[in-house]
Amino acid sequence: MVEQGGGGDGPEKRGRLSRPLVLGAAVALVDREGMAALTMRRLAGELGVESMALYRYTPGKEALLDGLIEAFFAEVNDQLRRSAQTPEAAWRAELRRIARAFAAVAHAHPEILPLVATRPLTVPVARRPAPVLDLTEHILAVLGRAGFDDSTALTVYRAFVAWNLGCLLVDKRQVVDNQDEPDPVLRLGLHRLPAADYPRLRALVPRFADFDDEAELLAGLDSLLDRMPRAPLDAFYGGGAS
Repeated sequence: MVEQGGGGDGPEKRGRLSRPLVLGAAVALVDREGMAALTMRRLAGELGVESMALYRYTPGKEALLDGLIEAFFAEVNDQLRRSAQTPEAAWRAELRRIARAFAAVAHAHPEILPLVATRPLTVPVARRPAPVLDLTEHILAVLGRAGFDDSTALTVYRAFVAWNLGCLLVDKRQVVDNQDEPDPVLRLGLHRLPAADYPRLRALVPRFADFDDEAELLAGLDSLLDRMPRAPLDAFYGGGAS
């Protein structure tokens, strides 16, 4: 890495600084050190340029946060493109495929997932990054092709998004107190929970740490979709089977 200040070998000097490069560096920094480490000055240092050089690609910290969302969803969409199914695929099978891709990216970038869940609440739909809109449009198109009317499609869409985000946010990493501790009781911090006050937590926290993320995600999704209205074209698409 070159020294901060945009020296002779810096990407800006070479004409190679770009928005994807800036966002990629931001994602890598957050993955490595957490969201608190992300500042314009620190990101510039990672790229070997002056802070002002970044403002051409992201005009400030708030825009940089939106950029993390953009990069996250761009990665989801890229995974979906690499494993694209035919448009005739059953709608439930496609939702499961989307859920898997989203979970894979969430596990790759766990520090960004809370931002994915909360940041859109502050940004109107029309101003959200294109990759976010692209995935939303894709899901709604899948439900439209299945024959759902607009109202039902939105109900299924909201339930799908809420389940995926909720399941991934309640992640087994949250129960680990000391990742480097080999003793399960100490690693999970169970010694901090008085047995008389929290008997069920003491008993179940180890199970929280051992569940199969993808199996839990998809089993819950299937259970949720079983309770949704039947799609008008399910028979044509083989019953919407997954």
